[in-house]
Formats: sequence, structure tokens, C-alpha cells
Amino acid sequence: MLDIRLIREDFDRVKAAVARKKFDVDFDALKAADEQRRACLTQAENARAAQKQANAEMAKLPKGSPEFQAKLAEMRTIAGQVKELEAQAKDAEDSFSALLMSVPNLPDPSVPDGRNDADNKSIFTWGSSDEKDYPDALAHFDIPWFSKLLDFERGVKVTGAGFPFYVGDMARLVRALLSFFLEEARKNGYEEVMPPILVNAASATATGQLPDKEGMMYFAQEDGMYMVPTAEVPVTNFFRDEILDEEELPVKRCAYTPCFRREAGSWGAHVRGLNRLHQFDKVEIVKWVHPDRSFDELESLRADAEGLLQKLGLPYRVLLICAGDIGFPHAKQYDLEVFAAGQKRWLEVSSCSNFTDFQARRANIRYRANGGKPQFVHTLNGSALAIPRVLAALLENNLQSDGTVKIPECLKPWMGQDFIGARA
Repeated sequence: MLDIRLIREDFDRVKAAVARKKFDVDFDALKAADEQRRACLTQAENARAAQKQANAEMAKLPKGSPEFQAKLAEMRTIAGQVKELEAQAKDAEDSFSALLMSVPNLPDPSVPDGRNDADNKSIFTWGSSDEKDYPDALAHFDIPWFSKLLDFERGVKVTGAGFPFYVGDMARLVRALLSFFLEEARKNGYEEVMPPILVNAASATATGQLPDKEGMMYFAQEDGMYMVPTAEVPVTNFFRDEILDEEELPVKRCAYTPCFRREAGSWGAHVRGLNRLHQFDKVEIVKWVHPDRSFDELESLRADAEGLLQKLGLPYRVLLICAGDIGFPHAKQYDLEVFAAGQKRWLEVSSCSNFTDFQARRANIRYRANGGKPQFVHTLNGSALAIPRVLAALLENNLQSDGTVKIPECLKPWMGQDFIGARA
């Protein structure tokens, strides 16, 4: 969340910055709620001070005297007022907090203007997206043996649409990709963790999934827990309500989890096969960094994700996401998209984001420098990488004339073979 002092002291700038994003905020209601909250807190504090003063005065009076009885009656009246004013202050605080939670993070000045994904800026491209360089490419779901190694029909029978079975060499290839991603993250200084895949509402609120993305998450109602839409949620909350030493920063972690997203309303050719699933595997990289270095850390995080695509030999482009398409808690966001030659499409496989202190304020994650006052860290994360669309691009781009798919060199330590699939 934003610092309320920033909103009070630079109200017009905050309104203008939020207007660049796609989220509607009732700033007039927020400002009124803040004023009401402060007024109620002042009244409650004054009443408590009067109660304390009356109690001190009563202690000096002889017990049972008329003066004591009069002061006792006054104390009871003040106690009732304090109780009522504290209840009003709590209601005002709750109303204010709900409105403050509706305010998105401010886009960094380096984020371009724009209203939707058509306005995102392509800033870097690696590898060839020329169809002539992929003469044998097919859409992955049109490869003849695809449905034998990735069984959607039985996934529908067992669970529902968007929950496929990976079979045989396809399951091994997924495991190889995950092992490769985690090992590369370790080499880049990220410590591996295995987090829970269920989180409570406080965790989802801290990272900004709530109250923005309720409709996308699977919810276990009886337990009040959410299936993770990304490892970002549990990993970022690792340090919730803690204070780090400045010397520890940056802290870098990586984690593999299955991810669960409802993707309500998704349909059509663009979601066929691996393009959009309700359950998928992903390795996430997360950083807690010093505020002065967070945008430099974003560039290095992005480079870590790009390095994976280069070693896989997958052509990709980097998009700088415009203000109108950027996420609720994001200050700056890059998306990495691979070129899938069979579909002749770019597929998003990673988002690399800086949240500045937005998540840290919600999660109360701070650092202390030289014994001074604790300050909020900046948090960053990125997909490194999401499996399904990476797998789709590998199958399409590496399809051979004999019908098999060539395995990238970097995956062979885990696969132990050069090709998968049946020969034509």
C-alpha cells in the first residue's frame, strides 16, 4: 500500500499517477475517511486523557465521601464516552484502511503511458522470429504424438479442463526444465526454498492478490486458504512482520511450485493446448532489496530470466509494460515473450517486476541501518520461468522433419537423450 503521508502531502501528484493506471480510486472518499479517522482518534485520545485525569483526582478523595461519589459517577460517564468513541474510531479506521487498500502502486516515471497491451513497448529482441528458420514447425497441439504425451482428455475426466496429465518423456522434460531453472537460479545467487502451496488471506493481501484478484484464485472456503497463483505469494511473505539488517540486503530466493489460476472466461484458439492452463509449474525468483538499488536489481533480475531463454535457444522479446496494462501492485514491469514458430505467435513466459515498498508496507517487511529507524525494503520478483509456454515453444521450434523434437543441450544432463516423440 502507499504511505498515507505521501497521499496527504502530494495529493495531486498521486491522483495523476494513479490515473495513468487502469484502476479507479475514489480519492475524495479516501481523503474524507482519513479526516474522519484522525478526528475520531483525537476525540478518543482526549476522552482517555480525561478518564485518566478523573481517575487520578478520584484517588485523592476520601472513599465514600460525596466528592468521591460524584467523581465516580463522572468516571462512569467518561468510561461510556471512551467506549463509544473507541468504537467510532475503529469503524473509521476500518473504512479508511479498506479505501487505502484500493489504491494501486504508483507507476515509475520510466513506465510509458498507454491504456492496454497494444501500447506496451518492445525494447529488446533476441533470436530469429522468421518463419523460414523453422521449416518443420507445427503448433504443438497439432504434433501427431502430442496428445499421447500430454493427455488433456483424461485430465478433464479426473479434474476438469486445464488440468492435463504429462506422460512419459513429456513429464521428464518438465522435470528437466524445472531442474535447469532452479540450478541456474542457484548459480545466480538465489537460495532455494520449498514453500507452502496454500496461503492465508493475510499473505495474499500483502502481495496484492487481494483485493484485486479474488476471481482468479482457487479458495478452500472451509479453511479460509487460497491455492497459490504463484510462488511470489508465500515466498514474499517469508519475512512478513520482520526487520532485516541492512547488511543482509539483497536477499535472493527461488522456489518451484505448481500454480493454480481459475482464468475465468478464457476460451478460443489462443488458449488451446499449453497456452493457458489452470494448473501449471513455475520457478519464481524473489528479491528483498535496498530502496536505493531496486531498479538496478530489476535489471539484473530480468537478465537472469533472459539468460534461461538464451541457453534454451528460444527467440524472445522484452516488453516494457505501459501504465494502463501494469499490475495493481507494480511500479515497473517487463514481460518476456517467446516466439512459438508453429503458432506464429509470441507467448508470455515471464513477468519481471519491481513493487518498490508497496508489498513491504502491506507485509511490514523492513530493514534497519546502523541502529537507526527501520525502513521498508523494496520487493521484486520474476518468473524464471513458467513451464507451459516455454514447453510449447520448445516443441514447436525444435520439431524435426522426422517428427521428433530436439532437446536443447542445457537440458541433456537431466534428460539423457537427444530427442523425444515418435518418428513420422
